[in-house]
Amino acid sequence: MLLEADITEQVKHTKRKLRELTLARVLDEFDGRIMGLTDERRMLKYEKMRGSAYLFFRGSAYLFYYDFGHEWLPYHTDPERPTWIQGDLHFENFGAFRSEKGRIVFDVNDFDEGCMGSYLYDVLRMSVSLCLVMSENGWAEEEQLDTVIAYLSAYVEQISAYAERKEDPAALVYDELSTKGPIRKLLRKTESVAFSEWMEKLTVLKEGERTFRWSEEIQPPTDEERALIEAGWSAYIEALAARLELTPAYCRIKDIAVKHGSGTASIGLDRYYVLMEGGDDHLGLDDIVIEIKEVRAPVPVYFMPFSETFWEQFAHQGKRVITTQQAMHHEADPFLGYMTLGGRHFYTRERSPYKKKLKASKLLEPRDWEKTAQCMGQITAKLHARADADVENGILTYHSEDEIVRAIGKDTDAFCEYVANRALFYSGQVMEDYEIFKEWSAGWEVRRRRAAARKRRILSRSKL
Repeated sequence: MLLEADITEQVKHTKRKLRELTLARVLDEFDGRIMGLTDERRMLKYEKMRGSAYLFFRGSAYLFYYDFGHEWLPYHTDPERPTWIQGDLHFENFGAFRSEKGRIVFDVNDFDEGCMGSYLYDVLRMSVSLCLVMSENGWAEEEQLDTVIAYLSAYVEQISAYAERKEDPAALVYDELSTKGPIRKLLRKTESVAFSEWMEKLTVLKEGERTFRWSEEIQPPTDEERALIEAGWSAYIEALAARLELTPAYCRIKDIAVKHGSGTASIGLDRYYVLMEGGDDHLGLDDIVIEIKEVRAPVPVYFMPFSETFWEQFAHQGKRVITTQQAMHHEADPFLGYMTLGGRHFYTRERSPYKKKLKASKLLEPRDWEKTAQCMGQITAKLHARADADVENGILTYHSEDEIVRAIGKDTDAFCEYVANRALFYSGQVMEDYEIFKEWSAGWEVRRRRAAARKRRILSRSKL
């Protein structure tokens, strides 16, 4: 007969085992079947994800959507009237960069997962990320809750101002003049970056012509890759030159490189750099680096109601990404574009030195966290309110802010407390999952290495 303590341990063991099976099934489906990652690339991705619970959270967005896609949540908008969401909102997807008008701003800088869905997924995922980042940096649960509520309260206040037509989402800009504390310091630091020094580190001057400087991350392309880029370049440049009134000489390719080692969730997707002529400076310090990044269907769509209209307009995944950014940003990158290479979808953007993330270690006081979270909450509201019918590229026939305010209801304090507590609880689940993942992924790698060794032995014997 089992004792009470034995029963408790049995329940814990079974719950952990069932969660491990769920985690393994979801990772195998997305990293294996959908992404088609090789064993080597999966090992590389999992090595990064084992770095911390937050990195695990970043690399397993599909687990987040699997969990919440199967759970009833209050405060969702009407499924028939979704919001255009960022899709992978977390602390490190906010940062400083140079806008189209040349000023350094603080905003969201990643739109690979942009799609149609409930706004609640964005604010909930962002809230969970705040809990994880703060926990990683030694902040207690009480301080985590205060910060998340500051984020949610700012979001609610801002989205309500848009719904009441008191403010215009196109007017919200966070630059050095409109920010304080850690964000202002980040903007000033970004402003002080010397473009020439960055270009000198990335490239080398040979016989009067700049080419890429090869390193572990920047590698020369194969002949096939070079031909692929050159074949897709003309269509991209044709659209770009017409919009920006650029000359063929300005758009000339000077060099091509393969970029390695970026991202966690994007491992397995190809990424290239093109060194474009730009102006006519004889030292090449006005050259422009264009990043060409492969993109696939966003993770959230596997768990959202299917939108026929959205997919008819955005069958090309590169077009989806750049349209999301153009809709959500007040001043988007002028070099945004998309192309198809070898039947795969890519989007293009300028790779600039004026791009920095806000480090959590720089937030030293509770008020630093709360002020930063408030800023992020206002920006999140701006993203959701901009990407609707009042944006030139919008595809919605209604205002998202109206639908969101209706879903939140009049008791906004109840909304903030519910989402904050749900986020804190789920961050605890992520930490438990992280421990399970470390054990599971280590075992997965051992099994794959043994299988590869057996395959090599069999091949070796067959040759005898």
